[in-house]
Amino acid sequence: MTETKRRPVVALTGASGYIGNHLLTYLTKFADVIALTRNADNKEDSEHVTWRSCDLYSMSDADEGLKGADFAVYLVHSMMPSAKLTQGSFEDMDVILADNFAQAAYRQGVKQTIYLSGIIPKAKKLSRHLESRLEVEEVLRAYGTPVTAIRAGLIVGPKGSSFPILAKLVKRLPVMALPKWTRTKTHPIALADVLQALQKSIGNERLSGRSIDVGGPEVMTYKDMMIQTAEAMGKQPKLFNLPFLTVKLSRLWVSLTTNTPKETVYPLIESLVHPMIAHKELMDEEVSYGKTTFKEAAKQALEEEREEQERQAKKPKKPNVAPSEIQHDVRSVQRIPLPEGKSANWAAQYYVKWLSGVMNPLLTAEVDKELNCKIGFHFLLTNNPLLELSYSHERSQKDRALYYITGGIFDNKEKNERGRLEFRKIPDKNECIVAIHDYMPSLPWFIYKYTQAKAHLWVMYQFRKHLERRIHQSKPFERDWPTYSETSPC
Repeated sequence: MTETKRRPVVALTGASGYIGNHLLTYLTKFADVIALTRNADNKEDSEHVTWRSCDLYSMSDADEGLKGADFAVYLVHSMMPSAKLTQGSFEDMDVILADNFAQAAYRQGVKQTIYLSGIIPKAKKLSRHLESRLEVEEVLRAYGTPVTAIRAGLIVGPKGSSFPILAKLVKRLPVMALPKWTRTKTHPIALADVLQALQKSIGNERLSGRSIDVGGPEVMTYKDMMIQTAEAMGKQPKLFNLPFLTVKLSRLWVSLTTNTPKETVYPLIESLVHPMIAHKELMDEEVSYGKTTFKEAAKQALEEEREEQERQAKKPKKPNVAPSEIQHDVRSVQRIPLPEGKSANWAAQYYVKWLSGVMNPLLTAEVDKELNCKIGFHFLLTNNPLLELSYSHERSQKDRALYYITGGIFDNKEKNERGRLEFRKIPDKNECIVAIHDYMPSLPWFIYKYTQAKAHLWVMYQFRKHLERRIHQSKPFERDWPTYSETSPC
């Protein structure tokens, strides 16, 4: 993209992250940037950068974040927990984030979304990580905004995920037993080459709607990369092949050795059984062919890391400050099947009826004409329910049912500002995401974590199994359909 009379406006998600922060510098040369991050309070706007706080788990936040954007760059991935207690898989979290973003991009008139994805091998069964990347591509395309997916393998840079893990292994282990996956071929690419590919894709109509593989000048094994990384460090570790170390054992060993959270390591190691080589038919002359060799990129990454450590060491130490109160918030996300032709709103209403039936006589669930719901214990000597859910007619639609948590014994009324429960159909699939966001429980945290939180997981597991059995047996659901003509137990 080149300079025009009116500078284009690019919304950049994950702007304070590893790749986003580097890309921000590139983009300001030709565009005005809306830099989106979960907390922009400590960020200062500049001539060509406007910071906005944006939690993409919130659809309304996504709408506000993308207002005024011509193009958008999507760099979001949810491997790490996003709340004090996070229940659910990163795949399901990624679906919610991408769906909110895609709907907002369509409503705000974004002309093109650029998504940094992963190379997708030609395999019958992909790893969870790669399946998720592909699913996110599909969700981002589901509402009509043209998407350019830049698919990269291992990105060589000072931070991020894969290369720093590899570098830590080489640095910390003078002797390395190499499992089978270290002989898998991959197509590493330097961070600078990825940034150029992303930049050149923005506003590029020729690439709009396409998935483009990118890679550096070399195809290598992970063992080759370890050897060259060791050479860049001036080390000579002893390496020997180990045929029997499984992926499950490898991921634990890598996590412990590198002191990297398992939420990051496990999905990445599981993906290493696949060759991650760019496909010629998906490569483009303008953006696909990185020119930086692996060893050059590794040396630069290691040097940048060393310089950053020196800068941090020279910074004056901040005085000890009493820690602020910990936010005891909850995010719980589960995926359930949907019968053919059923919507998210159907799933929400059917769930309430099923819950009252399966938990009878312990629980009662009442729904009024406005679809507001109260869930309580039969034996409580009070009219106050356990939870009170208010249906949002304004924010709900056929494929999304949204309830705000507005009361009940289990609701922390003082702190619960954005607590909500949603049912969301995944585009083009007979599947639904059921999610609790920003919930602040009233129970003491330790008690909540091992009682109410566990009970919710059990209930959602039973509901999923119930739906799977009914769908498999081809039993009709219509006779179970609840009638809400008046406020009454479901």
